Amino acid sequence: MTERAILPWTDIELPEGLNARWYDGTGPLPDGDLDGVEVYVLPYDTGAEPAKLIARLPSLKLVQSLSAGVEKLLPLVPAGVKLANGRGLHDLSVAEHALALIHASQRDLPRWFAQQSTGSWEREHTRSLADSRVLLVGYGSIGRAIERQLLAAEAVVTRMASTARPEERVHGVGELADLLPSADIVVLILPETPATTGLFGAAELAALPDGALVVNVGRGSAIDTAALTAETVAGRLRAALDVVDPEPLPAGHPLWTAPGVVITPHVAGGSASFYPRAKRLVTEQLRRYVAGKEPLNVVG
Repeated sequence: MTERAILPWTDIELPEGLNARWYDGTGPLPDGDLDGVEVYVLPYDTGAEPAKLIARLPSLKLVQSLSAGVEKLLPLVPAGVKLANGRGLHDLSVAEHALALIHASQRDLPRWFAQQSTGSWEREHTRSLADSRVLLVGYGSIGRAIERQLLAAEAVVTRMASTARPEERVHGVGELADLLPSADIVVLILPETPATTGLFGAAELAALPDGALVVNVGRGSAIDTAALTAETVAGRLRAALDVVDPEPLPAGHPLWTAPGVVITPHVAGGSASFYPRAKRLVTEQLRRYVAGKEPLNVVG
């Protein structure tokens, strides 16, 4: 029997009338008869290879990504094929990681971890997140999840999106220059688009006050890496980065050892809470597909 779906996991409950083959993104792309495949759920965080399979599926009707950002998939999906993203799946994972990065930076945790390794006991008071002024740049579902945790920590939050939404107290990106000088912490949660690429360049970083913390859990391309490197190497700004540009950051790059910089390897979205949520979404999408209903989270 020809499979109608390609899924990344074997423990998905299939609706009646839908059979599937499995591809977890490791090893070679599936071969054999792919002509009947109508639904392709891309494996999560396994590189660029799985997306190449899209071009080999002539009967494809729905591509389900488990990532929130699908800007690199859009050009690969043929006209007439629906593309759905993983909106909502990563909200809590990314929010947890963003807060962990902020706490690590504000409370100087790398310093204390290094001190522990030598058995040293040198004490000093640190910054705090409480009462810090935080500018959230990108106020979608992930931004809202981060805000909830920031407010629980009693930070003072200012919201910003591409377009102002006064009814939600959300500033537009055109106000960025006015808001940067009063921000203790800036958190970027941006997709990769022409409008966001290089949004934080030398001028924007220079507008931040001395000692400000730049946090990026969106896309590395939003920040001019050379400008950020100059500011952090000089010790004027600090940074906590889960994404960088280029990615991975080359060995020996000065950001690795710049004072006040914390770097994690693009892992914010992949915590244990992600996978059960992703499987529930895929199960619901397959049920909707078989029933002829509109999928959730369609972006293209």
